[in-house]
Amino acid sequence: MDTATLITVRPTEPKDAPGLPAVERSAAQAFTQFPDLAWIANGDVQSTEKHLELIEGGASWVAIGSNDVPVGFLNGIFIDQDLYICEVSVQSEYQGKGIGRRLMEVARQRAVFWGCMSITLTTFQKIPWNEGFYKSLGFKTLNAYELTPALYDIMNQEVDAGLPAEQRCAMRLRLA
Repeated sequence: MDTATLITVRPTEPKDAPGLPAVERSAAQAFTQFPDLAWIANGDVQSTEKHLELIEGGASWVAIGSNDVPVGFLNGIFIDQDLYICEVSVQSEYQGKGIGRRLMEVARQRAVFWGCMSITLTTFQKIPWNEGFYKSLGFKTLNAYELTPALYDIMNQEVDAGLPAEQRCAMRLRLA
């Protein structure tokens, strides 16, 4: 049986939060194949406290394995009339099995239910599991003049945190 078929996606619960930083650290190991981004593999991840805050906000889901342990997660916040995706991470040994796609589909369905106009996110360009992945889901890369003030601020915060501006982009999936 395929590993992905044994995965359940459900809303994140507070009991899941302590394990999510480890999932994000594991997912970040994929960046070691890009020398200029390899530092991300050992960089900061969302803290347990940040996960609890995002869970409280209502836009957080986990992919759970058969042992009820998270192997992936997606979390976001509401900005204006959009759902902004803060982070999507899948544990390294579960990557490439459709789990990120399933998490994104649950987020899309919920965003439609909530009446969001769009889903937005920021990501790396030219990284196959980043911009290319989101394009395969129907996201459009935004030009600088298409950035909302909130997305502009988020991108500036990412640069301040050390992410290379020239490799970043914002994307949008229109829902309405």
